[in-house]
Parts: sequence; structure tokens; C-alpha cells
Amino acid sequence: DYTVKLWDTATGQCQQTLEGHSSTVNSVAFSPDGRQLASGSDDKTVKLWDTATGQCQQTLEGHSHWVMSVAFSPDGRQLASGSGDKTVKLWDTATGQCQQTLEGHSSTVFSVAFSPDGRQLASGSSDYTVKLWDTATGQCQQTLKGHSSLENVFEVAIQERTGDLMGQRHMLSQQDVWITNRAQNILWLPPEYRASSHAEDGSKIAVGCRSGRVLLLCFESEYQQLSSTSY
Repeated sequence: DYTVKLWDTATGQCQQTLEGHSSTVNSVAFSPDGRQLASGSDDKTVKLWDTATGQCQQTLEGHSHWVMSVAFSPDGRQLASGSGDKTVKLWDTATGQCQQTLEGHSSTVFSVAFSPDGRQLASGSSDYTVKLWDTATGQCQQTLKGHSSLENVFEVAIQERTGDLMGQRHMLSQQDVWITNRAQNILWLPPEYRASSHAEDGSKIAVGCRSGRVLLLCFESEYQQLSSTSY
């Protein structure tokens, strides 16, 4: 419905509805201090919101196709966005200016994630690869291959505690989703569950459902135990 909703995770109540995008919102991310929220949309823009007031602070324009993913750097000074134009852009969150455009993927960039020190950025694409970038120079340091032609990398995340690269893999042949870690399948999700976001410490994953519900998955003891709450 082109909106972003802020929810109280304790009560499940909607606190605010953020309106301003003119098309589907594909991705959202909180700044490290929680004062800002970034949203990426099919309208080719990224919006930065004040979470206290619900007001749009800035609209970041520059992508030529839909914006599929957004992520703040650990210090909150940079924002990364991945797009259907096959690029990743790094933005200055204070000025709204594009600092760098990272080119190298041959298809849509579905996910971006900063390393805990902010020096690297991981990007996952429907070209079946994950790329690691130097955020200072914009150079691609590594291209990680291994997903088959039936798999799109829909989400990547780097755990704060261990530095491990996690990913969500979309199996096009079976229309299902696996949450993966260290190249191992951890959790299978049925077709109605798609969008997800990791907690920085890797302990939780929020998963969106076509029905409009959000499922919060909590992992303990190296993913051996699982509990869930839905909103």
C-alpha cells in the first residue's frame, strides 16, 4: 500500500504510518541509534524518516530502477542501497548526496549489508553471486560464487559477534526460501514468507508474510533452538 508502519514489538500495536512513497516499499532499515528509518521503493527512491515524528527528512534520488534493499553503516553516517539497475549506491545520510556507485553485478541487487567495522559491504544479487566491496574505495574485493542458476541471493547479513556472512537463498525451481549460514541450510520458509531482516547479532530474523503479518524468529545456541512471535 506504499506505506511504512512502525510497530511496538512488545504490544504489537502500530505506532505510526509513514506515507510518501508512490509505489511498493521493498526494504526498510533502522539507523544504529534508532532515530532514523530508511525505506527503499519501486518508485526508484530511498527515503529517510524521523522515527520520533514520522516526518520524511530526505528523499534520495539517483537509481534508475526500483530500490530493493537498504542498510545503514554501523556509525550511521552512510546508507547503502541495492537496485534493479544492478548497482549499489553509498549515500551520505547527513547531506543526502551519493558518494559512490558500485558497479559489477549483472542483475538486480536484492540485499546489502555492512561489516561490523563498516569497512566492507556485502551485496547479494540475482546474478547468483555475493560481492564484497571496500567502502572507502568502492572497489570490489571478492566475488563469492556457488549458488546455482536456480538460486537468487535475496538477503545477506554479517553477524556483529562473529563476522560470519549469512544469507537468504531463494530457490526459483521450488519457489521456497532457505535461511542459510556458513553455506548450511538452517531454516526453510514456505512460499508465502519472503522479505526478512536480521538483528545485528544474528539472534533474530523478522520475516514478512503475504497476509500482512510479521513473524519474529529468535535463534539460540547456534540455531539449535527456535521460538517465534507474530504480529
